[in-house]
Amino acid sequence: MQITDHKSGKPCFRKRRKRYDEPGHARELTFSCYGRYHFLDRDRTRLWFVEALQHARKRWPVDLWAWVIMPEHVHLLVYPRQPNLEIGRFQATLKEEVARKAIAWLEGNARQWLPRITVREGKRLRRRFWQPGGGYDRNVVEPTTVHSMVEYIHANPVRRGLVARPEDWEWSSARWYAGLEPVHVQMDRTIPACPG
Repeated sequence: MQITDHKSGKPCFRKRRKRYDEPGHARELTFSCYGRYHFLDRDRTRLWFVEALQHARKRWPVDLWAWVIMPEHVHLLVYPRQPNLEIGRFQATLKEEVARKAIAWLEGNARQWLPRITVREGKRLRRRFWQPGGGYDRNVVEPTTVHSMVEYIHANPVRRGLVARPEDWEWSSARWYAGLEPVHVQMDRTIPACPG
């Protein structure tokens, strides 16, 4: 499928993602807002994401081990509870719910953004909230790697200078791991123990 870039007007192509839905593999997912715009910079949009994440978890047999919402991207560490579950469908459900609410809000409250997020896909025009393609998707097997990813995900706001400590960022699972309340999302306690 051909997509026309909104900034240059030149045609570009959607990435073709190969996913490996292997039984017993955790998945690190990263996906970004269209054009790397800071659409997730507002609490309103972050709450839409949290709601969508809760809905997707009820619909799909997926355990959540870590998450963070950054101003223009999201990281998730998830574990499918069923063999050969198509994790891309879980991700699509989540992203679609957020995109619908956000685009509707832009249409009613910030119409100046619409030309920036409108793209031509073949013969039709479409508004984009998320960057096309599947984002980053990595299979993880080793418990030490899983725990390193949790730390990496939680450190994102610190690396960006948004907070001094991971647990200070309200929009991640770092507060849950630190035993602080309240938290937006409870984690599943199925994460493997890190070998000693």
